[in-house]
Amino acid sequence: MKDPIRHRILETRWPTAEHAARSILFSPIEIGRLTIENRTWVPAMVPWRATGDGLVTKNILEWYGRFAAGRPGVIVVEATGIRDVPSGPLLRIGHDRFIPGLRELASTVRRESGGRTRVFIQIIDFLAVKRRPEKDKYFDCFFVVGQSHRERLKEATGDETWLSAADGSVREFLRAAPDSLLDSLLDEREIESLRFGYRERVTDVDLAHVRDLPNVLPGVFASAAARAREAGFDGVELHYAHAYTMAGFLSALNDRADGYGGPRENRVRLPLEVYRAVREKVGGDYVVGVRFLGDEVIEGGSRIEDAMYFGVEFARAGFDYLSISKGGKFEDASQPKVGHAVYPYTGRSGYECMPTVWSDARGPFGRNVPLAAAIRREINLAGFSQPVVASGGISTFEQAESILEKGEADIIGSARQSLADPDWFLKTSLGRGAEVRRCEFTNYCEGLDQMHKEVTCKLWDRLPRDVQGVAMSSDTRRRLVAPPWNNKDSAAAVADSPVEK
Repeated sequence: MKDPIRHRILETRWPTAEHAARSILFSPIEIGRLTIENRTWVPAMVPWRATGDGLVTKNILEWYGRFAAGRPGVIVVEATGIRDVPSGPLLRIGHDRFIPGLRELASTVRRESGGRTRVFIQIIDFLAVKRRPEKDKYFDCFFVVGQSHRERLKEATGDETWLSAADGSVREFLRAAPDSLLDSLLDEREIESLRFGYRERVTDVDLAHVRDLPNVLPGVFASAAARAREAGFDGVELHYAHAYTMAGFLSALNDRADGYGGPRENRVRLPLEVYRAVREKVGGDYVVGVRFLGDEVIEGGSRIEDAMYFGVEFARAGFDYLSISKGGKFEDASQPKVGHAVYPYTGRSGYECMPTVWSDARGPFGRNVPLAAAIRREINLAGFSQPVVASGGISTFEQAESILEKGEADIIGSARQSLADPDWFLKTSLGRGAEVRRCEFTNYCEGLDQMHKEVTCKLWDRLPRDVQGVAMSSDTRRRLVAPPWNNKDSAAAVADSPVEK
């Protein structure tokens, strides 16, 4: 009987070392003024290993050092907060005090890769997202009673005394009201705050700090990028994707009336202003890339036509590369449990961002590549040639090489497969593909991310864990670092490999 997971994983033929040496995947490429040794790429993944204050830890260094040992062309360090505000165990770059730890991180990647891997850092801004509250706590602490609520109560109950009722009486009634009644008494945002948790949007211009984002963000991003350069990173990736601030400005749902919302040329305005501020700060010789969405996959959201337009504008502005993602939005996310925050990778848009092996007939494999291909074609037609990074369910040499041969992308990003086996690029280049530990695309890793637990891969723990020196998760149940490639001939093989030449 076939394994229900394994029979869904693509069969593949691995190249010999000679074939790999002649491939596009293991050929160099220019990004800005940098030469990248090969076209393999580890996209940003948040492992939840920083301190609560956003500082680099030993576990962070071991995480990135392990990926670097597999010698990909580029590693992009996780989404790193640009503001000096609490954000849990997520790396931060919003103050100079973060520079020493980040400098050690960049140095670790260079050391562990033998200087072969370039290291970029993804920088991000995000608006407030609160946990889903208990019903009583919501009405007691967060709900603002307005005259509109009193009028709706009068209509719903036929009792005119609600028009002059005290706030406390209104709150008490609402605490006990069934959901069906609350649906008619609260507005859409109030229902969302009650059932999903409060969440800010870029369109909340009634809030002064949201209204002022166009004045604030260019300088904050630019300062963060300058710190990245000082810390020794080879480049920065501006995070304009998924459920976060800059993606909110690009979204077709952005209807701000201040010149930063509405038509595409207004929605791309702030992202371009941020880029120009960053470029002015770091100089023309430093790599500045962008991660953005080829499709939001939400009702009323941006589609590939928007992304193609944005891609041309980003290329025209001077971004050094474009990395394409898909979905991952709050708007269609599943309802969280009480006490938990809404997670943007649980609805259909989240599924399309990280599709699993339990998919439709197409499966997760290369599912997002057509978006990258369309954007690449559009920027080429416009006369630009910046490299485009494709990602999403790419886990074999055959897949990667076919994408490059067809001109659908210039670089291959592989997150989950690299997590499963950080050595997979190196093994492939050496003609040792049969030894690659294949990702099963069950999203065990994503489930840990959703709970803000240290991200690991279930495949790591199929090898013994009671080995001296193996770092374990805080619950002592999971490895924190992928098992080493126990190959006694690997050092000699690497020295003779085309990757080294």
